[in-house]
Amino acid sequence: MEECCSTKPKKEQHKHDHSEGDGHDHSHDTGDKTVFQMFLPAIVSFVLLLVGIVLDNYIKTDWFTGWVRLVWYLAAYAPVGLPVLKEAWQSILQGDVFSEFFLMGIATVGAFVIGEYPEGVAVMLFYSVGEVFQGMAVSRAKGNIKALLDQRPDEVTVMENNQPKIIKAKEARIGDVVQLKPGEKLALDGELLSDSASFNTAALTGESKPDTKNKGEAVLAGMINMNSIALVKVNTAYEDSKLSKILELVQNATAQKAPTELFIRKFAKVYTPIVVFLAIGICLLPYFFVDDYQFRDWLYRALIFLVISCPCALVISIPLGYFGGIGAASRNGILFKGSNFLDSIAEIQNVVMDKTGTMTEGVFKVQEVNIMPEFSKDHILKMVNALESKSTHPVATAIHNYVGEIDHSLPMENVEEIAGHGLKAAIEGKELLVGNFKLMDKFSISYNVKHTDIVYTVIAIAYDKKFAGFITIADSIKSDAKETVDNLHKMNVKATMLSGDKSTVVKYVADQLGIDRAFGDLLPEDKVNKVKEIKAKNQTVAFVGDGVNDAPVVALSDVGIAMGGLGSDATIETADVVIQDDKPSKIPMAINIGKQTKKIVWQNIILAFAVKAVVLVLGAGGLATMWEAVFADVGVALLAILNAVRIQRMKFG
Repeated sequence: MEECCSTKPKKEQHKHDHSEGDGHDHSHDTGDKTVFQMFLPAIVSFVLLLVGIVLDNYIKTDWFTGWVRLVWYLAAYAPVGLPVLKEAWQSILQGDVFSEFFLMGIATVGAFVIGEYPEGVAVMLFYSVGEVFQGMAVSRAKGNIKALLDQRPDEVTVMENNQPKIIKAKEARIGDVVQLKPGEKLALDGELLSDSASFNTAALTGESKPDTKNKGEAVLAGMINMNSIALVKVNTAYEDSKLSKILELVQNATAQKAPTELFIRKFAKVYTPIVVFLAIGICLLPYFFVDDYQFRDWLYRALIFLVISCPCALVISIPLGYFGGIGAASRNGILFKGSNFLDSIAEIQNVVMDKTGTMTEGVFKVQEVNIMPEFSKDHILKMVNALESKSTHPVATAIHNYVGEIDHSLPMENVEEIAGHGLKAAIEGKELLVGNFKLMDKFSISYNVKHTDIVYTVIAIAYDKKFAGFITIADSIKSDAKETVDNLHKMNVKATMLSGDKSTVVKYVADQLGIDRAFGDLLPEDKVNKVKEIKAKNQTVAFVGDGVNDAPVVALSDVGIAMGGLGSDATIETADVVIQDDKPSKIPMAINIGKQTKKIVWQNIILAFAVKAVVLVLGAGGLATMWEAVFADVGVALLAILNAVRIQRMKFG
């Protein structure tokens, strides 16, 4: 975020480009300063000003006159005034003459010239206090974002001389061997060294079914190891990982300006020179029209006019309002890549979402168990659980989680995994088959099940040459998915689901959630065409996805939202908003934050213009003093800042 009041505009760029600053980052960088250190110059100035006012008005002394009085007020002015005068000079050297610093400088120096010392100090003092408050607000928002992104996995376990050693992920070198425990997220791209391992890859492929990788195959940052220790050889540097790229994007988030913010900056660039020339006119033109023209009186009016007309409240509070929105979102696990997307998301009419990994968990769970009456359900499940314990496939984990403890006492022989089909073994001297229906066909097991009509993954079971039943396993709906759709409807926002999964599965999930429209069996290009159809109806669209196959439609939408916890690099980089914890309930929350931010920004615009218009007229007519000018400028700015900061304290959860 650049300085609060400079009128020099940012470079406008494409919404996904990184923007550069204008080179001015003045009083907002609070660094490691304490609150006392930040306010110290203002405290010194305030104490000296207060003593001066007391000596002027309440304790009359002979010595507090002339040059002593001038030096006293100059001492009060210096801590807060000199930094602003320095900024004004640097702005002039860079070609930006009519900056906020210049206006404040000539107004306060002019007050000293005509002998209004307390007013000159007061104007600069309150202005500096406003700057400190703004710096604190910006620092807090930055802190929220930094704390959010510091949750990334910073450590990895590398193998040295066959011994595990924990090191910083950024210290891992290409060629290092990383040990990945079950449940851990891979922090770097690499090559699998273990014979096989199962990973949750829904984020990368858009497929419901987790993927079993074999030795030598590529594994990517963001994949989660499912159930056994895996060894991965690093082939990508840490700084090129997904989460490192997100951090880089965050650091450039405030370079993306909202239309309102860009307008105010352009407005200030034209407005400020006009104000300066009007002030000169107020000072000099009455000489030709007023009989009892007094230069000092009209100069005082011109200075009042300058102080009142400073666009401080607008140029401070509007960027701060958007920055506050970004900070509030980050505190709730939502990353906005720029303030322009806060504006855009506030206008969304239709949220289009993917299914797998977005509205569903991407983790298999047993849905239904159908065992033929002639078999003992408990006995069959115990045998299936024991046999599946020999497999690393995620289906085995789902069955184990459903059945419970494995019965190792069961006599099991000739265990065999038939690729693409399932498992076979002899238990109690009888053949047990567990797999898909192709396995049943392979061993000529007859069954009377229309498995093609079943929407879930089906695990068929045969025992002693007879079909014993089947287990359906499916990806479960996220716990907050229904709440998400309900909240969208309360905002009069439609919900549409697009997925590459079977239409029957998509329709089932959509019916459970109350989604308005749902489409399945879609390729990535089909999703793009569906979004184009919605946009053709003059509806603003947000698309929510997490897989590589979602990147094209994320880019096409008015606001692209990525699930960042498991989301792919391509989708996260293309998206405008990233939900860090993968909770769909953050979608309506993000829309609400956008709406509240826009509301606060417009409150500040109306407040600033209304107060300034009234006091400008009074000042030009000689009815307002420098103290009213201070309120119109700095007072309104402080009110606007406090209003802007308010969004960071709102509860959206």
